[in-house]
Amino acid sequence: MPTNGPNFHFISGLPRSGSTLTAALLRQNPRFHAGMSSPVAGLFEGVISQVSAGSEMSSMVDEEQRGRILRGLFESYYADRSEPIIFDTNRAWTAKLSALMKLFPEAKLICLVRDVAWIMDSMERQFHRNAFENTRIFAHPNQRATVYTRVESLAGPNSLVGFPYQALREACYSEFADRLIIVEYDMLTQRPDDVFKLIYEFLGEEPYQHDFESVSYDAPEFDAQLGLDGLHRVHKEVAPRPRPTILPPDLFQKYAQLSFWRELTDSKAFRITSKAVQSEPQQHTLPTS
Repeated sequence: MPTNGPNFHFISGLPRSGSTLTAALLRQNPRFHAGMSSPVAGLFEGVISQVSAGSEMSSMVDEEQRGRILRGLFESYYADRSEPIIFDTNRAWTAKLSALMKLFPEAKLICLVRDVAWIMDSMERQFHRNAFENTRIFAHPNQRATVYTRVESLAGPNSLVGFPYQALREACYSEFADRLIIVEYDMLTQRPDDVFKLIYEFLGEEPYQHDFESVSYDAPEFDAQLGLDGLHRVHKEVAPRPRPTILPPDLFQKYAQLSFWRELTDSKAFRITSKAVQSEPQQHTLPTS
């Protein structure tokens, strides 16, 4: 499906792992547009549902028409953008690789990851920070009752952390794994210049000098709807911010074991991680200090 519009890439991966920060940095490049999670993935799924088997319209929309309609979602949503490269962000994209690759064969995905225990710690801090608000992230009072029920709820297969975790694992072993670059949050905050050089190399783009000491992004209206003020607010300077965990030790230990991307075997996904696996040439290992 030829087009004269922008080229599309995608940002995905795990929550609280630097996707908003990555988008805020990418948009410093005047050739790029990027932002927080867009509604395009939800619209994408809705269109497919409307034309799939079981729908009265399924026989009226053939494969080629479906592709045009789906691509039209992107082109319409970003019609007011003049940048030649668009990054659409959504954690669901890793579960829709086969469809994305049919629409955008040259597209690549930047997948942000983080130790799952620290993701849970970050979410728990958000919950404490908004103590007078019943965030929409938890559907029922019993899910938000204690730190144990909150973390268990977030880890569910269809929940905020569990779903993108499983979707990313699927993508890493898919036939399109070589379209992924996995970037660890700790590497991004400790060595942003080196990480972005590797990202540009992966994308096949000319290097750009980013300003890692003056980053700006916030989405207060969106965060207010979730009942989590500051969820998408980034720090001005990219830097590590060590802290003790607020999770109980047993919970932290349980979820600290889930960083599968550090020992990813039989996968063509590219990785920027802090732990070397010498037999896998796709991995870029950066020093942590």
